[in-house]
Amino acid sequence: MNELLSNGSIENGEKTSEEDQLAKKLSSLSSSTTSRVIRKFIMAALGSIPWVGGFLAAAQAFREESDQLTKDTLQAQWLEEHRGKMRLLAKDINDIVNRLNSNDQEVQNRIENNAYLDLVRKAFRSWDQSDTQDKKEYIKKLIANAGATTLCPDDLIRLFIDWLDLYHEAHFIVIRQIYKHPGITRYEMWQNIHGILPREDSSEADLFRLLIGDLSTGRVIRQHRETNYQGDFIKKSRPKSNSSSKTMKSAFDDEEPYELTELGKQFVHYVFSDIVTKIEDR
Repeated sequence: MNELLSNGSIENGEKTSEEDQLAKKLSSLSSSTTSRVIRKFIMAALGSIPWVGGFLAAAQAFREESDQLTKDTLQAQWLEEHRGKMRLLAKDINDIVNRLNSNDQEVQNRIENNAYLDLVRKAFRSWDQSDTQDKKEYIKKLIANAGATTLCPDDLIRLFIDWLDLYHEAHFIVIRQIYKHPGITRYEMWQNIHGILPREDSSEADLFRLLIGDLSTGRVIRQHRETNYQGDFIKKSRPKSNSSSKTMKSAFDDEEPYELTELGKQFVHYVFSDIVTKIEDR
């Protein structure tokens, strides 16, 4: 499928504007099953973002009043700012559509399902509120993977969207370290990310403790635990220490290994992977 939108201009009619391209793309979708499914996805995504309707209406009004208005007006400046957002939104929708534009009946049924469309709406509301391009990319991968496969329940997909809202890119850096190096210690994480160790009472150490604490409390990561054949966690034996140390455990401890929880592994699988196992490959 070609891109939903192309570059446009609000100063003149030499190029077809984004809103015109969008209208043409939606009207060009035929009544075939595949086109109907894709249309539902696009409308769910666009309908979840409040400013889209206002942008389209304002752009139309601006064209009708172009003789009286100039590009220096507040309305023109607002349109120009949102035109960039619209272009990015269209690109990401188009990328997902290209992933999901399949003749596979299971994939079509999944995309057309109201439960999945609700996920699309929730995901694109988060997309609109994301303050970094990285987060937008994570959301795009999540919703594309959630449409192409059903490896985990929709309730977990909603949880993963909430995690993307909650956590900062600094949290994701820690997650990626543990994903790449299972059993890594906090000391090794810091060495891989920053190198030189700061003081224990520094703001850097406090932030690192906060990141580990947030992810541990959120059940994304945990200290490694041994399990038995039934999957029960085995209690650690804690021998009495004869250490005479008067200092507390370091923020950069080099003894306790960390790993992703099972929830954390599924989160990484959906959010950091370009391709997850497809329905037809299961």
